[in-house]
Amino acid sequence: MINRIRQIFSRHPKLTGLTLVLILGAGLFVYRTLGTNSGQARYLTSAVEKGTLVVTVSGSGQVASLDQLDLKAKASGDVTYLGVSDGQTVSQGKLLVQLDDSDAQKSVRDAQANLTSAKLALEKLQQPATALQILQAENALAQANETKQSAQDDLQKAYDDGFNAVANAFLDLPTVMSGLQDTLLGYGFTPSQRNLDYYADAVRTYDETVSQYRDDALNKFQVAHDQYDRNWQDYKGTSRYATPTVIEALVNETYNTTKALADSVKSANNLIQFYKDTLTERNLTPKPLADTHLNNLDTYTSETNTNLSALLNIESTIQNDQDAIVNADRSIAEKTTSLADLKAGADPLDVQSQELTIQQRQNALTDAQGTSADYSIYAPFNGVAAEVAVEKGDSVSTGSIVLTLLTREKVAELSLNEVDAAKVQAGQKATLTFDAVPDLTVVGTVLEINTVGTVSQGVVSYAAKITFATDNAQIKPGMSVSADIIVQAKPDVLLVPNSAVKEQNNASYVEVLPSGSKVPQSQPITTGLANDTSTEVTGGLKEGDLVVTQTVTATSARQSTSNSNLRIPGVSGGVFGR
Repeated sequence: MINRIRQIFSRHPKLTGLTLVLILGAGLFVYRTLGTNSGQARYLTSAVEKGTLVVTVSGSGQVASLDQLDLKAKASGDVTYLGVSDGQTVSQGKLLVQLDDSDAQKSVRDAQANLTSAKLALEKLQQPATALQILQAENALAQANETKQSAQDDLQKAYDDGFNAVANAFLDLPTVMSGLQDTLLGYGFTPSQRNLDYYADAVRTYDETVSQYRDDALNKFQVAHDQYDRNWQDYKGTSRYATPTVIEALVNETYNTTKALADSVKSANNLIQFYKDTLTERNLTPKPLADTHLNNLDTYTSETNTNLSALLNIESTIQNDQDAIVNADRSIAEKTTSLADLKAGADPLDVQSQELTIQQRQNALTDAQGTSADYSIYAPFNGVAAEVAVEKGDSVSTGSIVLTLLTREKVAELSLNEVDAAKVQAGQKATLTFDAVPDLTVVGTVLEINTVGTVSQGVVSYAAKITFATDNAQIKPGMSVSADIIVQAKPDVLLVPNSAVKEQNNASYVEVLPSGSKVPQSQPITTGLANDTSTEVTGGLKEGDLVVTQTVTATSARQSTSNSNLRIPGVSGGVFGR
């Protein structure tokens, strides 16, 4: 409490001097008037009155602008326009700084063009099909059907050509088959030995490899002979009016038979040629019949190759025509669906997709416009420009401070101790005084008080802001300010001076001086609120009662009695003498 009083006196030196003068004057007055009445007590009294009890808390701080904002660049660029100078008053919405936004404007134009294009695409999508478009779709479908019919006709001809190729093959294959049999299994050299055995035995003493040639020729001849017999029976049992499946199988079977015969011819040729080469290397003369056999095999090779080529071409043609029919079916299905969709109008999913594209383009335009807006700096509120940090032509980077904008409206920024802060709420009234303008008092309103305190050297304080009801040009930011905040006010209550209230055994009482009596009587009371000078009495007294505020005797003329209470203005609950 003593520290609190010292703080108040240190902040208000005039109040300190005035208080000391009053205390000394009162002591001198009591001494002179009562000092001669040795031993006789005198009582200073005050009447119980009705009034309004106002409870305040005090704080001090500095004047500041209600709002101070550093305006920062949201984009990079050169300053092309500067519409403000230091100390200039600006109104909300005024263009203060303009940066070069040519690239941003191009992005906006591109985004606008893309949005327009997407909207046109949607309009085109939603338009009904024209007669020409429907006719073109119908013609495309008809052409697909014609393509399929042509492929079917080609396939039917391929089946006919396939049967013809098989027939032509069987004009040659019997000769090849019988010629192979005579060449390998005939008895042209000796009546008791087959030709292939003769060829093998004639050179086996020189090279055992001939046995492999002999066995390979015999095995492949047997495979070709068996396949030929089956194919020949199938061919005889089939006519050109057979189903496409049967004809296609017959063509494939004949191709494989011809390939087996060609392979057998090659193996027989290998055996005989090995026979000739082995004897010739040893200067021995082969039998002339070997050359006859080789000449016949060359003929068989030519005939089988010719038929293999014809049959392979037929197989390829059939496959190609079948693929053409499948592709034609797919095309017909596609053209049919396309024609139906054209007549039905736009697909809802396509419309929805295009609408989504439009929304995306709109978002891109909005983003581009937002980016373009970053190149212009406007005043967010009415105020005064301070610390303009750029000039026209300067290069500005993103995030750099361009200028500071102050509001003309001011606030008192106070620091309150934790006890007083608990009593203060937004909206409470206050009176403000200024050291620099001693004759000025301004009414204010509590704007806000921090909910989180600041701790410094173990002391907790809370920052509060008080707005001014009126603006005064004498009040400048940075000035010292003191405030008395009204935290409670009770009208029409009984009030007694704080100096009259005494306490004993946790109970309050006053000394009442009855009318016509010179001896005070103790009167218990109940109290309510109290401020620096007065206490509310809620029971025990009535309006007009006289209560003793001070007892003075000859021996105490120089000082207050032990029961007197002296409160210091501006100190909530603070007293001397207790």
